[in-house]
Amino acid sequence: MTAEILDKNTVHEGWAKYSVLTVRLADGTTAKRELEEHGPAVTVLPYDPERKVATLVRQFRAPVLAAAGEATSTEAIAGLTDGEDPQEAARREALEETGLKLSALEPVGFLWTMPGLSTERMYLYLAPYAETGKVGKGGGAKGEHENITVLELSLRELAAMADDGRLADMKTFALLQTLRLRKPELFV
Repeated sequence: MTAEILDKNTVHEGWAKYSVLTVRLADGTTAKRELEEHGPAVTVLPYDPERKVATLVRQFRAPVLAAAGEATSTEAIAGLTDGEDPQEAARREALEETGLKLSALEPVGFLWTMPGLSTERMYLYLAPYAETGKVGKGGGAKGEHENITVLELSLRELAAMADDGRLADMKTFALLQTLRLRKPELFV
């Protein structure tokens, strides 16, 4: 016997949809499971191989404030695909959030972000850039109240942040560690 969904009760529908599922597990028992849905997402870590820096964002995150009392989070660029091709969505998000016009994207993976709760799968990318790629100021899309601060940090500092626990965002951690494995010469 395989697991199956017996019932889906939507309890809220807004930016995301929240439901309570009744499921039959493989052993035949039934259980309740909560579900969050909002569609596929992208994240990208732009890095300048010449200057050995990366561009990230700092922005308000209500869940981080609620859980840890911290008002902002330092992260790689991210957002929903909104039905676009994932690479185009990553480029759009980079331009909106940081003012960077990215061309080459290096795929890292297509991963479940929170498989115990969410249907979100995220396309992860690394993206080399040069100073000339900065074509705008960033800060986020108009009307979305993102209030983004653009940060350019040295790759060595980012590695130190990952190593000592100051880099708390999982997607950013995964992208940074992938960059460290693929291009260790950028961290010396």
